[in-house]
Amino acid sequence: MPTLTVNGEHHEVAAPPDTMLLYVLRNDLGLTGTRFGCGVGLCGACTVLVEGRPVHSCDAPLWSVEGKAVTTVEGLGQPDRPHPLQRAVIDEQAAQCGYCLSGILVRAAALLATNPRPDADDVRTALDGNLCRCGVHNRVVRAVLRASEVTP
Repeated sequence: MPTLTVNGEHHEVAAPPDTMLLYVLRNDLGLTGTRFGCGVGLCGACTVLVEGRPVHSCDAPLWSVEGKAVTTVEGLGQPDRPHPLQRAVIDEQAAQCGYCLSGILVRAAALLATNPRPDADDVRTALDGNLCRCGVHNRVVRAVLRASEVTP
C-alpha cells in the first residue's frame, strides 16, 4: 500500500499508484482545502507542496509522491495559529470567492521559504501559474508582501 506523509502525518492509502494526488487528498484523507480546478495542471487551484516545491496535485500520480513530504493549505497553519500568509490574506481582504486561494497560499509559502523578502514583481512572477477569476491578484500581492514582513 502506498504511504504518504501529509502535513506531518503518515498515511497508508488504499489507492492505485496512478491515482492523482488531488483525489487521494480530498477523497481518502478528507483534506478538501486543495481544490479541483482545471484538472490538467494549468490553473493552480490544486497546488500543494511536495518536499517544499509547488506541484499541481491534479496531475501528480500517487507513485510520484510516495515517501515524500506533502503540505496542503491545511498544513500551513491552524485556526488558533494561522500562518502569516493566512493572517495577511485576511487583513488585506485578499479573498473574494476563495476557490483559488488555497493554491495561491501554498505557492506563496514556497516563495517565502526561498525568498523571504520578495518584491511585488517576485510575487507576481511566483503566482503567475495561479489563476483567479475574481481579480484579487493585487490584494494577494499586497498580502504576500505583508506576510514577508513578519515571516522569519
